[in-house]
Amino acid sequence: MAKKEKKPTSPAAEEPTPETAEEQTQMPQEEQPSELDQIKAELEAEHENYLRLAAEYDNFRKRSQKERDALYTEIKAETVGKFLPVFDNLHRALEQETADEAYKKGVEMTMTGLREIMKNLGVVEYGEAGEPFDPEKHNAVMHCEDDSLGENTIAEVFQKGFAVGEKVVRFAMVKVAN
Repeated sequence: MAKKEKKPTSPAAEEPTPETAEEQTQMPQEEQPSELDQIKAELEAEHENYLRLAAEYDNFRKRSQKERDALYTEIKAETVGKFLPVFDNLHRALEQETADEAYKKGVEMTMTGLREIMKNLGVVEYGEAGEPFDPEKHNAVMHCEDDSLGENTIAEVFQKGFAVGEKVVRFAMVKVAN
């Protein structure tokens, strides 16, 4: 068998004519990107990647700082919560009548010291008679009818409430009027 030769369908397909060669070289500069334009485009793409990476790192840094702050507040609230029984015992000791003035003075000094430490830690003590009742901070354990107090007003406080920042460590136990 003899090999068949492929015949070109048109003479222009095999050899470029001078007219088509001139047309290719005379294409406008806008259609043929130069090497400089390609490098500029690559540089712009790398710059965009750099800016995106810098923004992601900044977001990561802020998120990590926020998590650390939240963890610090959580640990502080948990630690303060462990000291609240001591606070309650000192509060009850102060309410008791005693003939020993030195003993009473010692309990008062201890309570003052504990309150000062808690204040320096950012602990806020709340729950006073006459304050408006807030279910997000108070635990109503009793209800009474008292015309001298307004509606949803704390009539009596059984146990003080404590908060660290926005976090409630312990709800105040109260009696609510009306």
